[in-house]
Amino acid sequence: MKRWLSGLIVGMCAHLAVSPAFAQNADPADIRACTGIESDAQRLACYDRATGRNQMPAAKKRIEPTSTPSSNVFSQNRSVAEVTSTGGNSAAPLSLLDSRWELSPESKLGTFNLRGYKPIYVLPAFATSNQNNLPYSPNPENAAHTPLGMQDVESKFQISLKTKLWQGVFGDVGDLWVGYTQDSYWQVYNSKLSRPFRETDYEPEAMLVFDTHYQIFGWDGRLLSIGVNHQSNGQSDPLSRSWNRVMGQIGFEIRPWWRIPEQAADDNNPNISNYMGRADMQIIHEWHGQEFGLMLRDSLRGGSEQHGAGRFTWSFPLVGNLRGYMELFKGYGESMIDYNHNATYLGAGISLLDWY
Repeated sequence: MKRWLSGLIVGMCAHLAVSPAFAQNADPADIRACTGIESDAQRLACYDRATGRNQMPAAKKRIEPTSTPSSNVFSQNRSVAEVTSTGGNSAAPLSLLDSRWELSPESKLGTFNLRGYKPIYVLPAFATSNQNNLPYSPNPENAAHTPLGMQDVESKFQISLKTKLWQGVFGDVGDLWVGYTQDSYWQVYNSKLSRPFRETDYEPEAMLVFDTHYQIFGWDGRLLSIGVNHQSNGQSDPLSRSWNRVMGQIGFEIRPWWRIPEQAADDNNPNISNYMGRADMQIIHEWHGQEFGLMLRDSLRGGSEQHGAGRFTWSFPLVGNLRGYMELFKGYGESMIDYNHNATYLGAGISLLDWY
């Protein structure tokens, strides 16, 4: 077996065929119950139990890399890269991007199935080296002049869901998805200010997602999407922050975007693209049940307009479906109110749903 150290997201999952002898003894109701499980490893275990495969003698399975780096999913050492099985008469492998976006025909689940989008987590402790107590913007209407009195340690939680609205746009080509992500920052330990929510960022979006099949430098391109994204913190001036973007995405999870212009008088944050960036890249690697994530973001400009950020996350099993979650962020734009504020943040808590 060969392991793959992290690389750009391309999506993977090895195909596992169930022999007819065991499939015919499966309880269809049990199998249908397995489809609602988000975790790939837990869903596979559910199928094994439903079909009796967990009673079979251990079989040797050999996975070899294609031109794309790969990993051994059967030892729960998974990365987002294409793999293929060389033994038996297995069908073409599905990918992890299929599990997120239902790209191939065999992975389609229809419309209005509510699913996880980004990780869902709660961080009781979320601390920063430099709390932003005087948020400002080049727009004078959006600059605070009185310190907010916020503490360096707070809590944070994220909720993120998506669903498919239309399957088979333009015939059988493309699916229309909508997603919603909410990040809340709660000054739960700040009794002096009655424990307020310092910031809540709302991010609805719509995405037209296409299944693609091409190669670049040996990497398999599996996804192409175009969408519209809105992000705001729902506050009034001088703390109001918002922007709208047209976002592209390819199968490597590299997302460039273009900000939709606003009237100067109505723009709460005129220079936000120079801080929150014009593109980001998400790298995910799963190893022995643990999931590691790295986000890199940059303004794609030089000189005084060059700013960026990075976020490293780590989730690991605790009990049942409950997982531990840690997050380290450095740079600009950890939240909308902090879009032009540079700080380091460290949080620890629990995760209910990861990327994969």
